[in-house]
Amino acid sequence: MKQARFFCGWIAAAGIYALSAGSAFAAPLDDLIAAAKKEGTLDLLASSTMTPKGATAVADAFNKKYGLNIKVNYHPSSNYTKDTAKAIGMSASGVKPEWDSLLLTDSHHGSLWLRKLQVPFDFKSVGIDPRAIHYDSGAISMAHQIILPAYNKKILPAKDAPRKWEDILDPKWKGKIGVIHSVHHWARLAVGPWGEEKTTQFVRKLAQQEPMLGGPSEMYTRLQLGEVLIVSNMQNSFIYEAEKKGAPLAQAEGIEPVPAPAYHIGVLKGAAHPSAGHLLMVFLTTPEGQRVFEQYMGHSSAFVTGTDTHKFAQKYQMIFMNQTQAEAIDRLTREYGKIIGFSR
Repeated sequence: MKQARFFCGWIAAAGIYALSAGSAFAAPLDDLIAAAKKEGTLDLLASSTMTPKGATAVADAFNKKYGLNIKVNYHPSSNYTKDTAKAIGMSASGVKPEWDSLLLTDSHHGSLWLRKLQVPFDFKSVGIDPRAIHYDSGAISMAHQIILPAYNKKILPAKDAPRKWEDILDPKWKGKIGVIHSVHHWARLAVGPWGEEKTTQFVRKLAQQEPMLGGPSEMYTRLQLGEVLIVSNMQNSFIYEAEKKGAPLAQAEGIEPVPAPAYHIGVLKGAAHPSAGHLLMVFLTTPEGQRVFEQYMGHSSAFVTGTDTHKFAQKYQMIFMNQTQAEAIDRLTREYGKIIGFSR
C-alpha cells in the first residue's frame, strides 16, 4: 500500500511539477547542470528526521536524475530556529556560511529573506510551477507539514484527546503538556484566521500550563515514555515515523484551522556551491524528488493532487504562509518564544 501511495504521488507530482520535455527549458537547465558538475559538492542542512539514510537516498536520486556524481554532505538539524539564527549571525559577522542549501520551513526562510540572505534564481526558466516559487525566487516550496496536538494512544484514549485548540488550555493538562520550540506555528494563526490579539492571549494561557519545553525529537520521546500526556504542536512526520516503528502515537483529529508550514529550500548568500544548491531545489520539485522526500520525511505537497496532504487539505482548513506575512511572523515568533519560555 505504501509503495502504491508513493506511485500515486509520483504520478500526481508529474502533472504539476514536471519539467518541460521540450526545448524551452533545455538550455537553462543544461547550463545549471554543467555548473553544478563543476562544483562537485553540496552541503545541505535538513531536518534530523531525514536521517543519513534518507539523505543518501535523496543524493542518489538527485545524481541519477542529472547524470552527476555530486557529493552531498548532510548536516542534520534538530532546531531550525537556532540554525537560522546561526546563519544570520555568521552573515552579520562576515563569516562564510557552513552550508550551501537550507531545507527549512517557510517561516525560517522568511527570516532569511528579510535579511537578503538567499541567492535568487530564475526558476521559471527551468519550468518550475510558479506556485512553488517564493521569496523573490530565493526559495522553493516542495512539501507541507500538518501541525496538530499529539498524544499516546496507549495512555490517553482518543475520546479524551483535544478536539479544538482551546482544549489544550484545560487545567487538566497543567504540567502534563509539552510544547515544541517551533512557536512560529502560533504566529501563523495570528497573521491568519485568529488575529494577533486572540492568538497572543492563547499563547499566554498556554505558558500558564507550566509546559515542558523542547525540540520535536525530545517531545516525541517524552510522549512515548508518558512524561507528557499531549504535545501541543507536533508535525505529522513524527507520527509517520511512529507508525513505521509501531509506536502508539497519533495526532488529534477534527481540529481547525491547521497550521501547514511548507518545507522551503534555498541557497545561502555566500554559499560555496550555489549551482549545486539550485539544481537540488529543482530536483525536489520533480516526480523523483517528491517521491523520495515523501518516503523518508512523510511529507508531500498540499498542491499536488492525489497526495496524502492534498487529500487532508480537502477536509480541513489549512493555513499557508505567504511572503507578505514574513515580517509579522518573524516578529511574533520571537515574541511568543519569550512568552512560552524558550528565550528571554
